[in-house]
Amino acid sequence: MESALREGGRTGVRLIETLLWDGTRFPRLALHMARLARGAEALGWDAPHLDLGATSPDDPARVRLTLGAGGDVSVEVAALPPAKPLWRVGLAEARLSSTDPWLTIKSTRREVYDRARANLSDDLDEVIFLNERCEVCDGTITTVFFDRGAGLRTPPLTSGLLPGVLRAELACPEEVLLAADLPHVRLWVGNALRGLSPATFICPQISPPEASTPAT
Repeated sequence: MESALREGGRTGVRLIETLLWDGTRFPRLALHMARLARGAEALGWDAPHLDLGATSPDDPARVRLTLGAGGDVSVEVAALPPAKPLWRVGLAEARLSSTDPWLTIKSTRREVYDRARANLSDDLDEVIFLNERCEVCDGTITTVFFDRGAGLRTPPLTSGLLPGVLRAELACPEEVLLAADLPHVRLWVGNALRGLSPATFICPQISPPEASTPAT
């Protein structure tokens, strides 16, 4: 796994962190920097030394930084996306492989997510990916959270998903969630930029597993 990541890390890939600036501070900065450092280590890059002190807009904003193999950093500031009171969630057509090491790294190597997001139907705000065992992984831009009646849970990293910053902050127990269970649980999606939002599952016919798709 390590060799595959380090090989891919020499092909122009960049690490990504998308941070919330609340108008006075970056609330989850330490968690973002810790994940960025883990990603750099996995790719065989030097540990990043970043100072975001100069990135302080007057108003709340979305701040996206990317890090390259040579330590070069790019920072983009944009308006916050509009809040959604309820996310309408479906299933992605592509399947992920639970053993794909790139699913554990937040990077520009995310074509499968971008393609699914670009093809969202008008009645959906997000789609959830499944792995080869029909286990729930991630959304295109969100982590999945759910409650069967015993409290908030999130799928385990072993299903094939990103160690999200909001996920780390909430630190709720992990539990495998199957596609067939989605209509029967309380559902939320969230990320470090938007926080946790309630979701409703738009139930399609669930197809049997097909060949999994690498996060390339």
